[in-house]
Amino acid sequence: MRKIIHCDFDCFYAAIETRDNPRLQGKPLAIGGSATGRGVIATCNYEARAYGIHSAMATAQALKKCPELILIQPNMLKYQQVSRQALQIFKQYSDVIETLSLDEAFLDVSHSLAFQGSATLMAQDLRKNIEKNLGITASAGIAPNKFLAKIASDWNKPNGQFVIEPKDVDAFVAALPIGKVFGVGKVTEQKMHGLGIYTCADLATLSKFQQAQHFGKFGDRLYELCRGIDERPVNTKRIRKSISVENTYTPDLKNFREALKKLDLLAIELDERCQKLIGKYLFTSLFIKIKFSDFSSTTAEKTFESAIYPAISANNELDILAQRLLKTAIKRNPLSIRLLGIGYKLKPKKQTENEKQRGFEFIDS
Repeated sequence: MRKIIHCDFDCFYAAIETRDNPRLQGKPLAIGGSATGRGVIATCNYEARAYGIHSAMATAQALKKCPELILIQPNMLKYQQVSRQALQIFKQYSDVIETLSLDEAFLDVSHSLAFQGSATLMAQDLRKNIEKNLGITASAGIAPNKFLAKIASDWNKPNGQFVIEPKDVDAFVAALPIGKVFGVGKVTEQKMHGLGIYTCADLATLSKFQQAQHFGKFGDRLYELCRGIDERPVNTKRIRKSISVENTYTPDLKNFREALKKLDLLAIELDERCQKLIGKYLFTSLFIKIKFSDFSSTTAEKTFESAIYPAISANNELDILAQRLLKTAIKRNPLSIRLLGIGYKLKPKKQTENEKQRGFEFIDS
């Protein structure tokens, strides 16, 4: 039986800015891009959320909802430094740590001897330690697996914690609203409601076959989660699944020719970023991402048959493929282009002494 702590900082970026400028305390605050361009909100504090502001909202829209909103440009170097300091605090409680982002992490404390092995007391001390040494607060969830620990960390936010003991798992999960299950978005949730499914207990009445019928491959995962089952270990080595670059444009890109000019520049930047990954990962597919002026988005992707050297700007075949994917994506919507991105899907690669880069072939999809 595992003992997992999920630690999630409260309004991480905004909390750091408020810590460094106490005059911001109690005022609606957001971290994000400028409203005069195509800026979006990265995060905001609870005072701003009371106005309906949330992450990924256009900054201009956020200011309409709350004209007195204080907007601060992100300072990623500062946030990364605080995240590194947090990691050193985590290590005081466990060596088995999986960082999910700058502001959240899983800790497996199953074998920790601190506080006589009490994960609840460890979480309490961890949160006190964070507030004392970093000047910001965090919430925590304690449970027998990662799925439940992540849900629990959101239960008593901000600056709180919630424990799901093994004996309480069945009852807790049975009453859990289906929208709380990881991977169930608004569309899937609406589909479930149409089937009379509102809680995990409702979902558990369906057989594995029925769940696969309604939800495809995700049905297998749902079959376990609605029963509180999650066997995933806390992974101490993060595995990158993709690498990409993207940019938002003002004004919009009106046609393929304008988008292609920008794509060439993005490809050069992507090539530079890929250099540090060569030999560590296989580049399995190339994709183009577009967000149109109505905020709808699409992705065009092509899978490779074998490993490639990812230098689009120096590889004519890859350059042609990128152009082909761009055309495919643009044809899906007649509107102008707000955002353009390009990237690779990745998978880890085991090193061998005689490893050689090979060519690739297109696979029709």
